[in-house]
Formats: sequence, structure tokens, C-alpha cells
Amino acid sequence: MDVILGIDIGSSTTKIVGLRTNGSVVSMLRVRAADPVTSLYGALGNYLTGNDLTLGDVRRVVLTGVGASYAEGGIFGLPTDTVDEFSASAAGALALSGREQGVVVTMGTGTAFLWADRSGAVRHLCGTGIGGGTLSGLCRRLAGTGNFEQIQQLAREGDLRKVDLTIQDISRDPAPTLDPNLTAANFGNLAEDVSPADLAAGAVNLVLQAIGIMSVLACQACHTDTVILTGAVTAMPQAAENFRTFRDLFGYQYITPENAAFATAIGAGLCSLRKAALA
Repeated sequence: MDVILGIDIGSSTTKIVGLRTNGSVVSMLRVRAADPVTSLYGALGNYLTGNDLTLGDVRRVVLTGVGASYAEGGIFGLPTDTVDEFSASAAGALALSGREQGVVVTMGTGTAFLWADRSGAVRHLCGTGIGGGTLSGLCRRLAGTGNFEQIQQLAREGDLRKVDLTIQDISRDPAPTLDPNLTAANFGNLAEDVSPADLAAGAVNLVLQAIGIMSVLACQACHTDTVILTGAVTAMPQAAENFRTFRDLFGYQYITPENAAFATAIGAGLCSLRKAALA
């Protein structure tokens, strides 16, 4: 088998995707490790073993992500390329969503906002330090766990009314365009008997709403109504509910493609394939 390996080396996880030379996906794998180099080599070794591949089956390794700069030279002696993270994220988002253009929101440890279109144009609009890292850190202190699966479960059991202040809490006659149940102040109504589950729900709501409102501003800046959501945070059940609220409020389309968490790794491989085709 002739395989291109797209590898997204993040601050806490590495995602690896094998692509055939026609761009179709072989399989995907995510590995956690304490440092980028260990994560990279551990992910690659696990991927080859799990897919019954040898180094001879790999045509090229393509690195991207914040940890890519830590990898020097050819990986295991294989031809190795590097693709900048924004280009990879944009290419993966458009390919997975089937869209021609849109605002791409990459929700990882922090969050990046990009403008991308099929011509290959990519523009970094802005970014925020609010993301999965924020959620993990807050919940480690507030709810006793930084594990994403545990945070999701706790948040489902929590009561936001014991944490957030809503519009109906502060106004008897809100503007017609505002839903009385919308958040007026995150953590603005903290109850004395608040539980870890309530605090987890509040932290999830804060992070997702901050990302949501920035996506609205990005759409307004780019004169588009299409937002493509990628990154690990998209896997949280609360994310879908949050972005439905923004869709209903502003009329924008929020698209979370299948395998959105692997969009950057997929995009790295696709960028390399396109570069080779043009050579």
C-alpha cells in the first residue's frame, strides 16, 4: 500500500491520518503523550502496527501543528514535509465539509479563526486562548477533573441556573430579539450550594459561548454565513446545542463534519498531495 501520513502534533495529543494517493482515508488514530516528540513517534509506531503497515508502505510523512517544529530531519528516514497549521486546517475543513468557502473554527487547546476557500486562499482572522485547554484547566480546579470525558458527563448532570445569570434574571421586558433564557453573565449567578457538576456545566457553557460569539464576529467580517467547526472540542455533546443557539439567533450555518477532530491532520496530507500534483 502507498500511504501518505498526515500528522497533527498538538500540545497534548497527536492525531495521525493515513491517506491513499487518491486522497481517501485509510484510518485515523489519536495518541496522548507528555511531549511532542514522544507523541509523534508513539503515534507513528502505533499507526503502522495497527494497520499492518511497514515503513516501506509510507510514501511520505507530512507534519503540521504546534509541535511540528520539534521534529527535525526525516522521520524514521522517510521523506518528510511540513505544512503550516492554518493551511492544513483550512484544507481539511473544506474537504470534510464539502464547502467551497467559509469561516473555519479550529477548537483545540486554544481556538483559531480562519477564512478559507477552494482556491487555496487562507487568512488567519484572529484567535483566542479560550479553548479545550481553558476548559480542562478550569474544571481541574472547579470540578476535580481535567479529563474531557468526565467533564462532559459532569456537565450533563449540572444545573446552569446555579451558575449563570440569564437575561430573564435581570430584565422583565427584554428586547424582542433576545431569548430570555440566554446567558447575561457567565458565572454571574453562583449559588451557595453549587456542585462540581454545576461548575462543569458553567465552564463548558463559558468556553463554547465565547467561541460562538467570536465566530459571529468572524462571519460579519468576512460577509459569510458559513462556519465550519473542527478540532477536539467539537466532539462534546454540548457543542452541538451551543452552536444551534447561535444558528437560531444569527441565521448562520454551523457545520461540524464527520471526523472534525482530525481535520488538520487530513488537511496536511491533502496539501502535500496537491503540491506533488503541481510539481
